This record gives sequence, C-alpha cells and structure tokens, in this order.
Amino acid sequence: MHRIAVLALDQVIALDLAIPCEVFGLARLADGTPAYEVRVCGPKNVTVCNGELPGFRMSAPWPLQDAAHADTIVVPGTVAIDRMPSRRVTALLRSAAGHGRRVASVCTGAFVLAAAGLLDGHRATTHWEGAAALARRYPAIDVDPNVLYVDNGGLLLTSAGLAAGLDMCLHMVGSDHGAAVAAATARRVVVPLVRDGGQAQFIVHQKPAEADGGLQATLAWMEANLHQPITLEDIAAHAATSVRSLSRRFQAQIGIAPMQQLLRLRVQRAQQLLETTDIPIERVSDHVGFGSAVAFRQQFTRRVGVPPQRYRAAFRATELGPAKS
Repeated sequence: MHRIAVLALDQVIALDLAIPCEVFGLARLADGTPAYEVRVCGPKNVTVCNGELPGFRMSAPWPLQDAAHADTIVVPGTVAIDRMPSRRVTALLRSAAGHGRRVASVCTGAFVLAAAGLLDGHRATTHWEGAAALARRYPAIDVDPNVLYVDNGGLLLTSAGLAAGLDMCLHMVGSDHGAAVAAATARRVVVPLVRDGGQAQFIVHQKPAEADGGLQATLAWMEANLHQPITLEDIAAHAATSVRSLSRRFQAQIGIAPMQQLLRLRVQRAQQLLETTDIPIERVSDHVGFGSAVAFRQQFTRRVGVPPQRYRAAFRATELGPAKS
C-alpha cells in the first residue's frame, strides 16, 4: 500500500496538517479498501498553531525517521517561515527526492522544500502572503503566486494556502488511482474535485508605501478617475514628468508599468463592486473604465482566473443594499 508521511514540524499550522491526513485517509479504492496508509511523523513534542487561538502541544505518533520509508512525504505549512528547518529534515527530504519519492508541500511548507534545495530551477507556489518572501529568499525558484498548486512532473508538488492543499491532495489521489477514486474522495470531503480559477482571486494587493518623491498623489488620482479613459500621457501630466521618467519611477517604486498599475486598480475596484453590489456586469465595466464589457471580461478573467459572474457568485456579500447605477 502507498504510504504517505505527513511531517508535523514545530509550529505546524493545524489545518495544513489535517488536510493531507483527511484527504489521503478518506481515499478508498473501488473495492472499499483504503488507498493509502497515512502516518504523521515528527518530533515527540511540537507546537501546533491554530490561527489566532493559543497553540497546543502534540506528539507525532511516528518518529521523523519513519518518513524515510514513505512513498510520499507531505510537508504542511508552519508559521515559522523565517526559521530554517533542521538538518535532519532537509537531509530527509533530499534523500527522499534523490530516491525518486514524491515530495509535496502545503502552504508555507514550500519554505522547507526550498531550504532543502528541492525547488531550485522549478516552478512553485505558496500562500500569496509569503510568495514575495519565498522568491526573494530563493531566487532560483520560479514562484507563481497566482495558482492553487504546481505539479512538477508528478514527484514534486507545492500548493498555495490552506484549502489549496485540498486541491493538490485530490489531484495526487487522481494521479495515483484515477479520476473515479479522486471524485469519490472529493465527495467524502465535501469539496469540488476541481475548483475554478487560482489563488489570484484571493490576493489582496497592498498599496505602495509612501516614499520621498513618491507617486501617492498620482495613484490617488488614478483611483479616483478609474471610470474615465486614462492614457499614459495623462498619468505623466498629473505627475508633472515625462512618460519615460514616469515609467522609471513606477518600476522603481511599485515594480510594474503605469498602465499595468491602472489595470490592477481597475480590476481591484471591479472585485469590490462584484462583492458588494448587484450592479450588472456591463455597468461594472463602465464604473471601472473598461471600453467594453467584452474587454472587461477578458482582462478580469486573465488577472483573477475566473470570469466576473463566477467571481460574484463565489464572493458576493449575502446582504446587499439597493442597486446603484
């Protein structure tokens, strides 16, 4: 039987730990027999973190070295992303990967795989809040913050935060035992087998920090005039600079080009309207300055990962005020 080792490292996130245990533990073959043997491996005394609630202590039922005999090792996320994992952990993961074992991470568990050198030269993801730190700390990794999970050829997988671990684990069940077993497992877990879109629909983009000679006034003007047609020359004129200088300042202070920032602001405003109003999609397009509803749908889907109507169905507030035009 395929053995899954789920690592319970210190300061492990409770839900990240539970997800692979539940998915692989509930998977059944066509004859009703368990598809996997699941073992939680780790130190005898670790802290489990549970959101904002006080953590609790647990003892893993199997020692860390038992994971060396597993067919798959799953590394759940921990809150201690600034702490390097022990040499025992990184050596274990390198040895497993070197022997052709499958290694996967949930959420910030990607930092553990990265510390072991397993993600160098590969595409990977993690929780969107930690993606920039992962990319900065390990520049050899192609970090994609927009997807729910990444499968590098079946033996190296990373997932985004929390619930994205469900998507990855169900994908692994399907790879191992076929779509029917994966679908049956998804029904037992009471989640869709495949979710629309990616992590991009959940990302909250922070406003750029204020800086000397910054662009805050221009950014505020852009946000206040999203419903208007705005050109690159318009933005440069408001910033009292040339187009060339404007582009340099945006790249230096924000990291993207001016028109890309304008598109980001328009999509963010559209997300807010879709979440909090019942304004028709075509009118949302007008409110955020897209030239047509078709262009709006295309750009929104490209950046968020799902069409506007599906986004509204997933995130729309249940209590809405009267529609506004």
